[in-house]
Amino acid sequence: MKNSIAKTTLNRGITLPSLIFIIGICLSTVLFPTATSAYLDLVKEFLFVNLNWIYVWSVTLFVLFLLFLMFSKYGKIRLGSNGSKPEYSFFSWISMLFAAGMGIGLMFFSVAEPISHYSSGVFGTNDFMNQAKGAQMYTFFHWGIHAWAIYGVVGLALGYFAYRYKLPLSLRSCFYPLLKDRINGKWGDAVDVFALCSTFFGITTTLGFGVVQINSGLKTLNIVPDTSFSSQLIIVAILITMSIFSATSGVNKGVKILSQLNVVTVLLLLFFVLFCGPTVFLIGSFTEGLGDYINNFFGLTFNTHVYESETLPWFYNWTILYWAWWISWSPYVGLFIARISRGRTIQEFIAAVLIIPALFNFIWMTVFGNSAIWFDVNEANGALSAMAHNADQLMFLFLDYLPFTEIVSYAVVIIIVIFFVTYADSGILVMNGIATKNAEKSPKWQMLFWGILLAVMALLLLNAGGLQALQTMTLITALPFAVIMLLFCVSLMKGLIIDQKYYDQNYSVATVPWSGEFWKERLKTIVSFKDRNAVAVFLGRTAKPAFEELKEEFEGNGIEAKINMADKPERIEIEIKHDVVNNFIYGVKIHSKMVSEFMVQEENLPDLDDSKTYYPKAYFGDEREGYDVQYFTKTELISDVLKHYERFIKLISEKQNEMFISSNYNKNK
Repeated sequence: MKNSIAKTTLNRGITLPSLIFIIGICLSTVLFPTATSAYLDLVKEFLFVNLNWIYVWSVTLFVLFLLFLMFSKYGKIRLGSNGSKPEYSFFSWISMLFAAGMGIGLMFFSVAEPISHYSSGVFGTNDFMNQAKGAQMYTFFHWGIHAWAIYGVVGLALGYFAYRYKLPLSLRSCFYPLLKDRINGKWGDAVDVFALCSTFFGITTTLGFGVVQINSGLKTLNIVPDTSFSSQLIIVAILITMSIFSATSGVNKGVKILSQLNVVTVLLLLFFVLFCGPTVFLIGSFTEGLGDYINNFFGLTFNTHVYESETLPWFYNWTILYWAWWISWSPYVGLFIARISRGRTIQEFIAAVLIIPALFNFIWMTVFGNSAIWFDVNEANGALSAMAHNADQLMFLFLDYLPFTEIVSYAVVIIIVIFFVTYADSGILVMNGIATKNAEKSPKWQMLFWGILLAVMALLLLNAGGLQALQTMTLITALPFAVIMLLFCVSLMKGLIIDQKYYDQNYSVATVPWSGEFWKERLKTIVSFKDRNAVAVFLGRTAKPAFEELKEEFEGNGIEAKINMADKPERIEIEIKHDVVNNFIYGVKIHSKMVSEFMVQEENLPDLDDSKTYYPKAYFGDEREGYDVQYFTKTELISDVLKHYERFIKLISEKQNEMFISSNYNKNK
């Protein structure tokens, strides 16, 4: 019996190239930090300055695409079979959405970003209200619907193709309508390698910044003596061990419990700051800030600051950097969101992902950011603004102006620790899922492997000062992935259209007038495939006699009818002319369609020599979509013509349809 440790679910075609690239990039930033950082900064600056419009347009299209789907007929489609139910309760689902999407970033930037905008002078005036309003509006913009639309596109595409099409929960599956079975080859491996590297880089840099903030908080509380590498080594060792333990417990235990615990502690902290800070000012500023965000939504969305050259550096270093950062994070967050969203409708998914986390971000950023600005003006005499460049310390400096500072600081450190563990354990699960093509059950040593790799690389980068270079690398990879995400939208739309048509398809129209007589002949027709000559025979032997008999009967009732048919029959139609309204036309034409390769290869059906087959298709004078009439007998075809003629008479007899049906179409024909 083989040792279970030797077993692995890792896919070599994905794992080996990814590890070579990840370790190579990390070592280059560690061994040559200055040169690597300088080179990557040049590339990033070129992209941000010359190609920033790609980021702007991509994010804009993601928002518009999701809003369209939410309000369209496709919104009712489930991420799973039609009868599937959500796997998690609404509270658990939202808790995990929130924890995976923003977490540490909210703790790191909730005070730092508003204070940075407020103190930068980028809004053109030092007036308190204008500066504070501008800082709040752009903070909302960077942490609102646009950020979550990026995550939503990836998560929705993954969830749809995984649970609806029964494909692996892998980025390669999002290309199925475009690549078909080629997603299982080198193209699919390349997409997954890109996703794994991007996920690793994003998690490593974010966890590195989280360690720095935790270290700063512990130093403030005098738990550790300094912010040295040795302190960070101990912090990483403890937290990664907790993360590995949580990851090996699975989503249903570790991640779910930690996410719910975090939401509760975060809400307690939020209410504490709200009621102990400038409460009236915060409620008023949130109300006005939300209104400003809604009123300026499209202006902010399309603003490239091209007419405001003095604000362009700020635009590159904030808005474009954020769009690139969220895009680079989207494989990880999207995979995690998809993993927990089975059974949700597309409408429910989009509404929850776009609105609920964004609204919470607005509340959080208002309470912490605007409180910090208010304290900076009224009590700190600019002390917080002066420390705007020390983002990891700002949160703890801000807490000095609130009661129970030490207790609240401990609470903040605990929250950051839980966020850290939640990030890391969900990241370990996602990376292992990518590397194994979403294998159902992996040995626990693989979770240990990914956790140790994260810890080692984060510590090496922290020690060598290479985190900034790795972050820059992550931002650079966001540009090609933005293009990949646009293809996700195309692929998803193609899949949804096919999906909708499939489930909208009713029983064949041929079954409506059928009494069941001549069932043996009908079965023979159903399982046979026709060539063009066979359909031409149908036109001559079934459609033509039916129309001739109808013409005779119409004329017997005082109505002039005409049969139109070419010498070489490609189509035949019966036409009843009118002077005032459009002519009534019912015709049958030869139509072709491509047959699935599966049907061609199916042994339990009559042989099909070609992938193209032909059938007689009905068409109408008002250009409505026709249908297959190959099963109709002469009597049934007559019945079908009369059904449409009755509809025609009913339409032209209704006064409300006068403008629609009265035209010069017949006179110009």
